[in-house]
Amino acid sequence: MKMKKSFASDNWSGACPEIMTALSDANNGHNEAYGELDDVFTARAKQKFVENFGEGIEVFFVYNGTAANVLGVSQIINPYHAIVAAHSAHLNEDECAAPEKFIGCKILGLESPDGKIMARQIRPLLKSIGFQHHAQPKVISISQVSEMGTVYTIDEITELADFAHSNSMFLHVDGARIANAAAALNTDFKSMISDIGVDVLSFGGTKNGLMFGEAVVFLNKRLALDFEYRRKQGMQLHSKMRFIAAQFERYLTDDLWRKNAAQANYLAKHLEKEIRKIPQLEVSQDVKANGVFVCLPEKIIEKVQEKYFFHVWNASPQGKDGMKEVRLMCSWDTNTEDIDGFVELIKQVLD
Repeated sequence: MKMKKSFASDNWSGACPEIMTALSDANNGHNEAYGELDDVFTARAKQKFVENFGEGIEVFFVYNGTAANVLGVSQIINPYHAIVAAHSAHLNEDECAAPEKFIGCKILGLESPDGKIMARQIRPLLKSIGFQHHAQPKVISISQVSEMGTVYTIDEITELADFAHSNSMFLHVDGARIANAAAALNTDFKSMISDIGVDVLSFGGTKNGLMFGEAVVFLNKRLALDFEYRRKQGMQLHSKMRFIAAQFERYLTDDLWRKNAAQANYLAKHLEKEIRKIPQLEVSQDVKANGVFVCLPEKIIEKVQEKYFFHVWNASPQGKDGMKEVRLMCSWDTNTEDIDGFVELIKQVLD
């Protein structure tokens, strides 16, 4: 059965051909398990991270993004600390309370219509520092791309990093769509992450062509001390590590990550352009990467979802009676035919 295309999530797409080839190539013979010293696949993948992020980093591979976020943050925080994040952040809303369970810390969610937080919003929370009755703000966590499809500029991340460090805090980046952000800003990972003071990065790949696997990147080796034990205790040490590593080695070779992300971003802009031609629809967020947020008439949603599924993001957008805000995600394998077919269907059901 041929699977239909959707705009539900970039997780719905398959692995790209280059990654499938890398997995097949890794599936020959025996190789040392657990990413140990003689595992050539893991060694080569880690070297690719050094090439992209610079010297002095440490990289650990895990299965999924929840693990990358929770374990990465747990390394730099204590249970009496607090994580400061946008209320919409994955750490706050979509990790099934994993940070609270496995770290035991508090999350201070900040309201942000565009999914981005700024230092001025965090400053009032500093009054809790040194007051023993309050959780102590310790980590600022941002999503790049944000959950609302917006992208932090390099200057905005720099400001947050400087603010964090001047207040004895750390900056964590949830980079589930980090490739889409770098492509949108026409920059590289080093300029957007390493050079401006990010402490810990959850580096995602499955939303951009990988089959499985994410990475926790410590931009300062000292922060990574004993993390291998935390990863094992967190049930994220893959015995056949080569199959995660082989994917990342190929992903970071010849800018495959950029090629895939640029395709998804381009199609999102194409989708935005076509949607703006329909007077009954309203684009509700700036389209910066591969997500398009649109207010659709409620009466047409189920009809369109029958052929092109997508998620309703906000069932009651303020001041939009009879409308619902939906999220439309483009993937590395989205094409113009998908966009054109989707837009044409909307026009048909609106008539």
